[in-house]
Amino acid sequence: MERNAKIGIAGVVLVGLCVGVYYQQKKDASMGTASSKADLPELKASDDYDKVDITNPKGEVVLEKQGEKWQVTKPLTAPANQSNVKSLLDGMKDLKLVDVAVTKADDDSKKTYELTADKQVHVVAFKGGEKKLDLVFGKSGGLGDAVMLENNPDIFLAKGYQSWAFGREVKDWRDKEIFKFEDTNVASYSITNKNGAFVFTKGEKDGGPSDWMGTLNKKPIPSLDGDKVKNGLGAFKMLNADDFGDGKSPSDTGLDAPESTVVVHMKDGATYTLKVGKISEKSSHYAQKDGDATIYTIPAFPSEWALAETSKFQQATDGGAPDSGAKAAAKSDAGKK
Repeated sequence: MERNAKIGIAGVVLVGLCVGVYYQQKKDASMGTASSKADLPELKASDDYDKVDITNPKGEVVLEKQGEKWQVTKPLTAPANQSNVKSLLDGMKDLKLVDVAVTKADDDSKKTYELTADKQVHVVAFKGGEKKLDLVFGKSGGLGDAVMLENNPDIFLAKGYQSWAFGREVKDWRDKEIFKFEDTNVASYSITNKNGAFVFTKGEKDGGPSDWMGTLNKKPIPSLDGDKVKNGLGAFKMLNADDFGDGKSPSDTGLDAPESTVVVHMKDGATYTLKVGKISEKSSHYAQKDGDATIYTIPAFPSEWALAETSKFQQATDGGAPDSGAKAAAKSDAGKK
């Protein structure tokens, strides 16, 4: 009887071990560690795609190469951010399947791996109108990122996928550059706002703080701080938008009667002109440059300089406050053209 009991216990233990092994194998298979890697499909990304369609939870965007430059062609037509497109294309070349996570995936498996319309990133690449690559990316994990291929029911794990490069909002696929110039080549710049007409002129020395002259309504600005004048120019020399005001009317943006106009004159005769309108959101303002119908929004830093008071360009005294006499003198000229 004792012997039979021992055999019975051993049988129970054996069954338990078998069940444990079964569930561990099942778990490993779901994590992509129990599948054969011998016959994984090869992703052959091209160097010469001319169209990429990306759909993610933030919307759909279509990028097309026109000549030497990429354009956004959906949901609107606009110049693309060339650097961001390059990051996308480089990332596609780095993609590699490393394992199989689930064979013949059902709806539950797709949900588990976030391969559903509300979470997935769908990327389709074309060359000459022919589809070359069609991938759907889902959940990221230490063993790889979930991905499905067109006409293949399996869920694979991939390496090389960078979610930030594929999951941008439409605005981040657009070219946000407004101005880009070298401040060493600037001859002068002006800011005209409710406080008056500021004009800052650089001398022929080294362009340092002591080489700047400034006027408000054609009168010298007392206690001018050359470093602050340089900072004001620096706010515009590499000016990028933080968003766009598509569909807004001139009255919506205030660009029909700008709150400020900034004009930068270069030594070679080039001119950069920016109109700054109403607040768009928080501290950002609508803006538009000459010769471009695009409505941008610019962040707080350049907005503050465009709307600056005289004290923003003056030397600080008395623990940081601008010189009171200089401020009073400048204030008497404010608003005069």
